[in-house]
Amino acid sequence: MPSKLKDLSSEVCAFANSAGGTVLIGVDDSNIIQGVTIDNSKRSSIQNSIREISPPLNCNLEIVNVDGKNIGVIEVKSGQKKPYVLSGAIYIRNGSNTQKLTTADEMRDFFQQADRIYFDEMPCEGFNTESDIDENNLNEFRSEAAISSSISNEHLLHNLRLFTDDGKFKSGASLFFGTNPEIYYDLATVRCIAFDGTNKRYIVDDKIFTGPLYSHYKQALFWLKGKLDVSYDIEGAGSGPRTENWEIPETALKEAIVNTLSHRDYYDRGNRINVELFDDRIEITNPGGLVSAIPETEFGKKSYSRNPLIFGLFEKMRMVEHVGSGITRMRELMDEVGLPQPVFQYTGMFSVTFYRPVDFDKWIENWTEELTENRIAILKEMHKNNEVTIKELEVTIGISDT
Repeated sequence: MPSKLKDLSSEVCAFANSAGGTVLIGVDDSNIIQGVTIDNSKRSSIQNSIREISPPLNCNLEIVNVDGKNIGVIEVKSGQKKPYVLSGAIYIRNGSNTQKLTTADEMRDFFQQADRIYFDEMPCEGFNTESDIDENNLNEFRSEAAISSSISNEHLLHNLRLFTDDGKFKSGASLFFGTNPEIYYDLATVRCIAFDGTNKRYIVDDKIFTGPLYSHYKQALFWLKGKLDVSYDIEGAGSGPRTENWEIPETALKEAIVNTLSHRDYYDRGNRINVELFDDRIEITNPGGLVSAIPETEFGKKSYSRNPLIFGLFEKMRMVEHVGSGITRMRELMDEVGLPQPVFQYTGMFSVTFYRPVDFDKWIENWTEELTENRIAILKEMHKNNEVTIKELEVTIGISDT
């Protein structure tokens, strides 16, 4: 129950900017009915405070008698003309609380949720579809999306709704199909860095990949393949098909790269996507944390894209798992090969960390000066078989249990 008119109008504003709700006057925070007396003067003051919200809202104050006590009820529907502003501020509902938006990131997330300000739907000023489209990339898209070659490029681009109402190529389309989108968007690139060790002190390889987003995906994946251990299973005594087994499941890495290209914050011109390889892990990082539409408790269960156009194009290429299942799939893939689940961080920047299999022989070398030969031998046998018994160790390396 709001205690002041300003609190009441901010509650109404927040409900209109969110999914709607009901403001009760005369009911305390413990849902105990206290009752309230609302005369004509108070009713007028309440209605005037609501009229300060812009654009105007159509909601009325009703008086309802419950258990012999009067309470005020204001039903607020989710507004169709968001954002609703009160005294120059935007209020939203965050769980059971009313929140005033104060930062640029909060406001950007809100406008995206209100379907007003998706980056990839904005026009790319200066983009020329006659000269700036990567034909090879467009043909690859056709192939992966199973789109007939009989459809002209012009019709294809229009059918995909890649133009704004005034005929300009959308930003997401220029990132996806442009030859050099980084000309229009600073740091719309992917940097792949390999380090010697487990920290960032020694760089052994550093590549920056440009071009359209699908090219980013292919180049980053190819770069990783050249750095990771990849084994092969060949069926039929060497004559059958060959299956690649990456030390970290290839599908998990594919999912992570597509996610980072689809969901990064392209409004952030000061950071790029980074793929960093260490001796013990891979970190894939992109600008933009968890969008406010997804509570932390719903992470991995609920999907919400900052860039629905880009996400949709990857989806047409069948490169995206079912909506909301990508995080779960990455976790399952790591479980299947006995590796730790990926670690996700989503404050400010979004990152996923995949831990590589431990190179036991390399690890044990670091302890040779501190361990006896017998202890090293014991550790090696236990690494081969974590259920080995003392009796078996006695036989294998000649130790005594005394």
